Amino acid sequence: MQSNSQPPASRSPRAHDDHDDHDDHDDREIESLEEFDRVVASGSLAGHRVQSVDLTDRTFALLSADTTESVFLGCVMEPDAAAKIRAGGALVFPPVPGLPFDPYRGGLYGPDELFEGLADAGFDATPDARTYRWYQETKSDGDIFASMLRSIHDDAVSDALDEHLAGAQVVGIMGGHALERGSAAYAGAARLGRRLARDGLTVATGGGPGAMEAANLGAYAAPFEDGMLDSALELLAKTPHFTPSVTDWAQAAFEIRHSWPGGGASAGIPTWFYGHEPPNAFASHIAKYFINAVREDGLLARSRAGVVFLPGAAGTVQEIFDNATPNYYQSRGEPTPMVLVDREHWTEKLPTWPLLQALAADRPMAARIALVDSVDEAPDALARLRAQAPS
Repeated sequence: MQSNSQPPASRSPRAHDDHDDHDDHDDREIESLEEFDRVVASGSLAGHRVQSVDLTDRTFALLSADTTESVFLGCVMEPDAAAKIRAGGALVFPPVPGLPFDPYRGGLYGPDELFEGLADAGFDATPDARTYRWYQETKSDGDIFASMLRSIHDDAVSDALDEHLAGAQVVGIMGGHALERGSAAYAGAARLGRRLARDGLTVATGGGPGAMEAANLGAYAAPFEDGMLDSALELLAKTPHFTPSVTDWAQAAFEIRHSWPGGGASAGIPTWFYGHEPPNAFASHIAKYFINAVREDGLLARSRAGVVFLPGAAGTVQEIFDNATPNYYQSRGEPTPMVLVDREHWTEKLPTWPLLQALAADRPMAARIALVDSVDEAPDALARLRAQAPS
């Protein structure tokens, strides 16, 4: 089944590895053992922030390096090393035992990490499911420590997401979670993700099932010949929804990944707030949050190349106006493109388009909004809006 042939269009660019940007920028963050070794070779860790790195085997380096005003976040190390660097002027935030997640993590999640153990013990045993259970147990108990851990985690994820997307032309694809595999709308969202990835854009979604999964699947399929996506859609249709079994639904996605390894990169930005909706396995880089408001605003704010809104319900309507508001006030600078897909849906079923038009009237954002009849028209509409300067 595997095919690594070049598609007719240009090959979709791969997103950077999580730490590639650190190799190119003179910053103070150290997020891997390789970075640590490179920096400590100079003899000084002064002023650096070492983030979730296992330093158990680096005791000698820690004992001999200057650690003035450095900060160690969740780094495993020997007690004598920790004592020395504290005495040398460092702040040390030790790992928190018993958590199903790392609040100080230095990079984004990947599907293999979140779904670890899926094949052997099912979804309930995965880090993703265990973290959701921890969140359910702590979100309303008033414990400031748990609240602090959630906030630290989400801030670390935002930092990693910014580093990963630095320099990328990010286009958001929004749509409902209920869209089933095997439907024409799901296939259309997948074609959209593939086309945008082949056009050199970085696809970003809410990271969940439905339209979000379809768009990430399309980006994953971008490097392959067109027939790969057709085959993948046919196979996925046998497990159309994440209910009644998240395990079966997720395993079907991993079977696609194993049959066609090395797919294209994209970003998924889901949340444990909607923990009953699992993340999808086709986003190569996953920024999963506890705080949904931070997640939603962050996804839209980073989609500077525009946002495509597929048919959806209340959540998608909210996202449309969450995006329209900074475009209206230009609080993030120049308005960004907005493409709404399905004229009947957005003018009759949920008449959002007339209100968006009324808001945009006589404002620069008027040149950056469009309504199209079908998903296949969305890439050209997006390109037209991106090329057109606001009035």
